[in-house]
Amino acid sequence: MLTKRKKANEIGKTSRHATDTGSPEVQVAVLTRRIEELSVHLDKNRKDKHSRRGLLGLVADRRKHLKYLEANNKRAYGTLVKKLGLKR
Repeated sequence: MLTKRKKANEIGKTSRHATDTGSPEVQVAVLTRRIEELSVHLDKNRKDKHSRRGLLGLVADRRKHLKYLEANNKRAYGTLVKKLGLKR
């Protein structure tokens, strides 16, 4: 589970300014962290179909944010993909 401390850490790494919590970069970083944690859970609990459905929703949501960021700010998109280690 993503705790407040972990979420604040991710926000601090990728925010544009001190009070930034809603930019696409921050949202993608938080979603990526949630996806990683849920993937670990699903490795241990293979029959948890409800969590798997949630994971697919998070991945789709992250893809939409990345697509928006790529269309509107290519430089920020490139640096974010490198920073998070995504395959795109």
